[in-house]
Amino acid sequence: MLKNNKLLIFILTVGVFGILNTEMGVIGILPTIAENFGVSVTQAGLLVSLFALGIAVSGPILPLVFSGMNRRNVMLLVLGIFVIGNVVSIFTTSFTVLLIARIIPALFHPIYMSLAFTVAGSSVSQEEAPKAVAKVFIGVSAGMVAGVPIVSFIDTAFSYEMAMTFIAVVNIIVFVATLIFVPSMPVKEKQSYGSQFSVLRRPVLWVSMFAVLLLNASVFGVYSYVSEYLYTVTQMTPQWTSTTLLLFGGANMLGNIIAGKVLTDYPAKSILLFPLLLGVVYIVLFTIGEYQVPVMLLTIVWGILAGGIMANVNQYLISSVALEAPDFANGLFVTSCNVGTTVGSALGGVLISTMGVKYIILVGILSVVLGLVLIVIRSTLKSSAAQTSASI
Repeated sequence: MLKNNKLLIFILTVGVFGILNTEMGVIGILPTIAENFGVSVTQAGLLVSLFALGIAVSGPILPLVFSGMNRRNVMLLVLGIFVIGNVVSIFTTSFTVLLIARIIPALFHPIYMSLAFTVAGSSVSQEEAPKAVAKVFIGVSAGMVAGVPIVSFIDTAFSYEMAMTFIAVVNIIVFVATLIFVPSMPVKEKQSYGSQFSVLRRPVLWVSMFAVLLLNASVFGVYSYVSEYLYTVTQMTPQWTSTTLLLFGGANMLGNIIAGKVLTDYPAKSILLFPLLLGVVYIVLFTIGEYQVPVMLLTIVWGILAGGIMANVNQYLISSVALEAPDFANGLFVTSCNVGTTVGSALGGVLISTMGVKYIILVGILSVVLGLVLIVIRSTLKSSAAQTSASI
């Protein structure tokens, strides 16, 4: 275990905020980017979709490639690439260059995310690892939820360049803090690529990955269109919609704190209970979607479950069945989440175009139900594997 792990975990938390803010922050300023670079909003959207594609492609590969190297050096490399990409994004006048400045960091995104979870978990005892990882997930939640309005506000109040400068400054601060305060972390027992790839032979890992894909689809299939849902179905004003989304973001943070404790104390029960509760929330939301105050209150519960607890549950589902290959497992987690986000958003779009905005909730319900089925299968497979090991 590393000394001064509180400072280490804080740096990792801010680090993942910077990484996620780079990914998600531009969502709120796509119209500005389209205007500045003389492209359509759809073309500007490539900055988001190609970033996500880069993550999905590199997620299972690059964390594995860098798994045997000094973890501090790898984190500095990734942060340096993000800083360079951010700086180029501030000054370039070419949309093509801007795309390249986004795609290259996207390929390295899963490396830092994987290392952040691995390093946080290894900085404490194995029993306390879920709590440490949950603290890092606060940065994930902040990057995904708070980053968009912050960058959008700076763009509106000042300029596109200042908004991109904010993103760059966060990454620069984390780079300097990592350089000064994070100790060298050589990998003492370097594993071969073959030994790490061998975890893919386990059916329980594949079931876990598909469960994570479905659970993430259940969250982002609804969240991707929640503003439209609140406008159309709940008939909230733009101001109340913004307030509701802010409450959702704050609830995300609270959910991470809760997740760390319950996954430490009751892991087996948590991975079944919280997806079940999320399904109940969606059913209630589908029933009372027209009522503003109940929906706002229910959004807080949804935020605790969906943004905070479920993210931690997803990471635990994969990492706990591949303990001997943590970097590779966390890379698979990042990829499974991104594929789930893409699938969920696509299904939500199909339902909106065919049935109407109200029915995006069905994406959440259906995905949660299928995810719960896979979690039950996962528990059975894990129990069988444990019994087989015990009898040998």
